[in-house]
Amino acid sequence: MNALAATNRNFQLAARILGLDSKLHKSLLIPFREIKVECTVPRDDGSFVSYIGFRIQHDNARGPMKGGIRYHPEVDPDEVNALAQLMTWKTAVANLPYGGAKGGIGCNPRELTVSELQRVTRVFTQKIHDLIGIHRDVPAPDMGTNSQTMAWILDEYSKFHGYSPAVVTGKPIELGGSLGREAATGLGVVFATEFLLDEYGMSIANMKFAIQGFGNVGSWAASFIHQKGGKVVAVSDITGAVKNPNGIDIPALLKHKEKAYSLKDFEGGDAMDLNDVLVHECDVLIPCALGGVLNKENAADVKAKFIIEAANHPTDPEADEILSRKGVIILPDIYANSGGVTVSYFEWVQNIQGFMWEEEKVNYELKRYMKRAFNDIKAMCHTHNCNLRMGAFALGVNKVARATVLRGWEA
Repeated sequence: MNALAATNRNFQLAARILGLDSKLHKSLLIPFREIKVECTVPRDDGSFVSYIGFRIQHDNARGPMKGGIRYHPEVDPDEVNALAQLMTWKTAVANLPYGGAKGGIGCNPRELTVSELQRVTRVFTQKIHDLIGIHRDVPAPDMGTNSQTMAWILDEYSKFHGYSPAVVTGKPIELGGSLGREAATGLGVVFATEFLLDEYGMSIANMKFAIQGFGNVGSWAASFIHQKGGKVVAVSDITGAVKNPNGIDIPALLKHKEKAYSLKDFEGGDAMDLNDVLVHECDVLIPCALGGVLNKENAADVKAKFIIEAANHPTDPEADEILSRKGVIILPDIYANSGGVTVSYFEWVQNIQGFMWEEEKVNYELKRYMKRAFNDIKAMCHTHNCNLRMGAFALGVNKVARATVLRGWEA
């Protein structure tokens, strides 16, 4: 099942739980606006190349739309639609005054030079500058983009609208980026894990963790878990996988990866098959990489008691049912990985105020927001007698539906 079908399915189930009006139900599913633009730029050798850029703006009932811009050769419109919709529910669950959006350009950033990437980014911004904005739609980095991409968008947008640091988040610190943003998603995952384990009278210390994906989110999550006394017994990324039943020395693994650009040949553990990390012996499994990694083929073999979805849509609906029958507790992506967008919100707030925060304040507020969201999800689960995924979706959909009705959508 693809990401759009799975997201729609979760939405339908949440709408049924809430007893949503059928007209409102349909209105909430249809994106507010879909933008498709042609981006033709000169290459360094003088030839010209054309790409398609797009932006799906899903909903703005609760505030400006928010979501990443990805550069990837196979950008799937269905997936982007699903991710835009997911951002609408995610920002509502996190209690941020935003709606959802997502977009990107169908190019391979690895095949472009820095100057070519800059030209593509500027042309894309020229085409959409009047449809994004501080109080309209606030992009952020995603797959294949980074803080430099955001700096170019900020500069190009500012040529039309005056200096506007709040038009994008995930910027370099020197241009109004927030302290704590880089670690935010990983730290949020760890806060979410702490709150969930606390419900069962447990803590991170001495628990065994398996982490699939060792990029930004996975490496930060592993570092914080290691600091808090948790044992990371297995780690994988596209380059390899490492296991150590006594716990991997995460700082040493990070140093190794920095030097070797790979997890292979790490002396502090044994090599293992990449796919075995998901079914490795552990208490908590944290998928931090791609969607759909837990499916009907491997779900029955998962040994973890808790799954924290740090990736977007890592668990297929079929796997969801198998894992639920096994009694595995799943903390859904819509909440578990919302630390990144929460600190993006803090960055936007700081830019609008022109007043920057210390990192301690950023992390303190992140923990406070995530704790409140967790309590809201728990209350929804209690009210509707449902699991955490449905509780989170019902919470998000209910907030957006309520805002839509209050604004007078039928008028």
